[in-house]
Amino acid sequence: MLTPYFNKILFNYLLLFSYMEELIKRAEEMGINVEDVLISKDPKEEIRLRLELAKKYMKECEEYLKTSDAIQASEKAYKVAEELVKALAEKFNLPEYQQAMKEGRWYTYLLTKAANSLASKLGNWVSDGWSNGYLLHVWGFHEAKLTITDVTSYINRIRDMLNEAKKILGN
Repeated sequence: MLTPYFNKILFNYLLLFSYMEELIKRAEEMGINVEDVLISKDPKEEIRLRLELAKKYMKECEEYLKTSDAIQASEKAYKVAEELVKALAEKFNLPEYQQAMKEGRWYTYLLTKAANSLASKLGNWVSDGWSNGYLLHVWGFHEAKLTITDVTSYINRIRDMLNEAKKILGN
């Protein structure tokens, strides 16, 4: 049995959590990427955190694959590709990275241009991973038209992207 004191703490925690969720939702509706705001502005730390986020999203993607949830697996795989393009763009101080910092957020067209620039420097695995991630974002997540069988090969390409990026960004 819970004590009244514990019930009050639990209630306050749930209220705070609900409030935070609402703030995040409103920020995202305004086009603010909350993760970008929270990540440190120390370049080495920001790159490291983005790589850690990419690994976390890949782990979550793998869990959704195991439960045959193609929609959520698609979105997590997209987030892997997104974080990797951002981290690599920052590492190489691309003009697209500078533009995103100037504008205060990453737009899809900047991510696409950055992936293309990075592919010229590092190899097609960057643009391949980004293109597969964006395809999953649109057709696997938003449109929910892809099955678990459909998404698996695209996710494999993003997994390859993560493995290549680790070599460059540090494990």
